[in-house]
Amino acid sequence: MSATFTVDFFCSLDGYGMARGWPGYWGKEGPELRADRVNTFAQDQVLVFGATTFREFRQFVTEYDEPYYDSLNTLPKIVFSSTLKEPLGWRNSTVLDEDAVTAIERLKRTTDVPMRSHGSISLNRALLAAGLVDRLEVIIFPVVSGRAGGSALLHDGAELDLELVESTVLDGRTQKLVYIPHLHGEILEGVGPKRR
Repeated sequence: MSATFTVDFFCSLDGYGMARGWPGYWGKEGPELRADRVNTFAQDQVLVFGATTFREFRQFVTEYDEPYYDSLNTLPKIVFSSTLKEPLGWRNSTVLDEDAVTAIERLKRTTDVPMRSHGSISLNRALLAAGLVDRLEVIIFPVVSGRAGGSALLHDGAELDLELVESTVLDGRTQKLVYIPHLHGEILEGVGPKRR
């Protein structure tokens, strides 16, 4: 048994997961993006959250109307937290008060149900650094968040080599890039520009 773990991240071109003063999706959502989200969350999987993202999504699904929110409500969810207690206020949710890296490593060995985490910056940074992420799905919106940006997953994180396995343009403007991440190792001899 070996479950795949996918990190799913929305960002601006400069790598920020949100921007103060901008609307959700940076105002660039479209029918193909929404269809992609519907297809993504229609799959059999366990959703994995850190406590902050869990609280945000638990509120989003009651306040906003997105076509994939019914799937978010139905899918089983794990939240890593030492402060949240059950009942969690979002159906099919379980809290794990343990180290996420240790728990995900165990779950990947003991189940074959895929796991997916959206957002959850510190959690997913730790999982990327531990080499536990099998797929990194990045949706890049055609904006630069600049000074308004925040929640950057890849800034100050582990060094990674990325193998591109899928590239899609959604709504003629938004890039979906799917990578297999590998922890960056030694630089191979003979690569890069040659000195004169």
